[in-house]
Amino acid sequence: MFFTLSKTLGFFALPSNLLIAVGIVGLILLCTRFTRLGSWLVVTSLVLIAIVGLSPLGNVLMIPLEQRFPPWDPSHGPPDGIVVLGGAISPEVSASRDAVALNEAAERITVAAELAHRYLDARIVYSGGSSALFSDRVSEAPFAVRELEALGVAHDRITAEEQSRNTIENAVYSRLVAQPKPGERWLLVTSAFHMPRAIAAFRAAGFAVEAYPVDWRTRGSRDAARFFDSLSEGLAQTDTAVHEWVGLVAYRVTGKTKELFPAP
Repeated sequence: MFFTLSKTLGFFALPSNLLIAVGIVGLILLCTRFTRLGSWLVVTSLVLIAIVGLSPLGNVLMIPLEQRFPPWDPSHGPPDGIVVLGGAISPEVSASRDAVALNEAAERITVAAELAHRYLDARIVYSGGSSALFSDRVSEAPFAVRELEALGVAHDRITAEEQSRNTIENAVYSRLVAQPKPGERWLLVTSAFHMPRAIAAFRAAGFAVEAYPVDWRTRGSRDAARFFDSLSEGLAQTDTAVHEWVGLVAYRVTGKTKELFPAP
C-alpha cells in the first residue's frame, strides 16, 4: 500500500508533472465559463516552467543533498563488503534488447567494479528489484551482476538482491542478504544526491554503512548561480532534487526513518 501510494503521489510531486497538469487544467477551463481562470492557469504554467527549467533552482536544491556526505576516506582500511543501490540500469530496455542498458547513474556500476578490484576480499551486494508500478516488473539486479562480471568481477563475490522496490526496501533486504557481522565495515554506493535518504533508510534498518557517494550532478556551491542551457536539463535536475527532498520528508513523517536529513 505504501509503495503504490508513494508512487502515485510522487508523480504529482515532481515540478514538471505538476506544472504541466496546471496548464492542462487551464486549457480545459478555456472551454468553459471559467475562461479567465483558465487563461491565468495556462500563463502561470508556462512562466513557471520557464523559471524552473532555466533558472539555477534545480542546482540550488541539489547542492545541499550532494554536499551532505563527503567522499569516502580510504585511510581507515579496506571494507568487508560493498552495497550498491539499483538505479544505474534500465531493466525493461535491458530485457527487451538482451543487453545491459546503463543510464545516467552508471557510475554506481563502474565504481562498484573499481572497488571490487581494489578490495579483493570485499563482498558485493547489488540491491535492485523493480520500481515499476504499471509496466512489467523486471528486476535490475541480474543485469547488474551480468555487467559487473563483464567488468571482471568474479560471480561468486556478487549477491543479487531482487526484491526491493524502493530505498527503504533496499536497506531492509540488503541487511538480510548481507548478514553483516559485528565489527564489519560496509560501504554504501549510490548517487551523491540520493545518499542522505539512503543513509537514513539503512540506519533505520540497523545496517551500519559508510557513505561512498558517486554520480555527482553539480560542481558544488558555484553552480548555485548557473543557469541551464535547456528547459529539459533544468526540469530534470529540479525533478530529481525535489524527488529526494519529498522522499526525505515522507520517510520521516511516516516513521520509516528516524532522521529528516542525516549527517555523517
